[in-house]
Amino acid sequence: MTVSSNKTTRVGIVRFPGTNCDRDVAQFVEAKLSQPVYLWHLDQFDTKDFDSLIVPGGFSYGDYLRSGALSARSPVMKSVREFAQRGGPILGICNGFQILTEAGLLPGALVQNRSLNFIDEWSVLKIENQSSSWGGEKIKKGSQIRLPIAHGDGRFYAPADLLKKIEDQGQVWMRYTENPNGSLSDIAGVLSSDKKIAGLMPHPERALFEWMGGTDGWEFIA
Repeated sequence: MTVSSNKTTRVGIVRFPGTNCDRDVAQFVEAKLSQPVYLWHLDQFDTKDFDSLIVPGGFSYGDYLRSGALSARSPVMKSVREFAQRGGPILGICNGFQILTEAGLLPGALVQNRSLNFIDEWSVLKIENQSSSWGGEKIKKGSQIRLPIAHGDGRFYAPADLLKKIEDQGQVWMRYTENPNGSLSDIAGVLSSDKKIAGLMPHPERALFEWMGGTDGWEFIA
């Protein structure tokens, strides 16, 4: 989808077979007065054409092999990596977070929930460190927000040495105040070392208006 308008900020939304939150994210981008452009998994794109990228949630490739593993090897990811190398802001939400870890753009991995069950509920999150690209005044260090989660493979994992590095370098973006899935160190989202790439399991695009159950997601896109 390309929206014809006078909007100048272009946000690429990367889609794979099984992505199902792409329309929600596109509507969020439009509500923030930016121009959403869908990017298909088989295509590559000119990285200079976009101001930021979002990899939305869903069940890409049916979560076969591992959640996000096949998507991380799709042709479009060559351009996504080039965009990252240019210092472009990238946000991965739920399955998008899984894809970014599988692609090596974010540290750690997302594995099956400790309960072995799919979890669909609201969670309170504490912001540990700020992204340089994602989140406004409300998404600042020390604040708490409330967002919905919906995942079966949302448990954050990293080997002890990598987990220590993530902590020491301030790459923990947010933590669950009540851990729903067994994530190590209660981690719900992480950042790249330059803080421009961010991933989280909760869904900010599902918390924009009061009728949705909360508005804390509104701040995530500038």
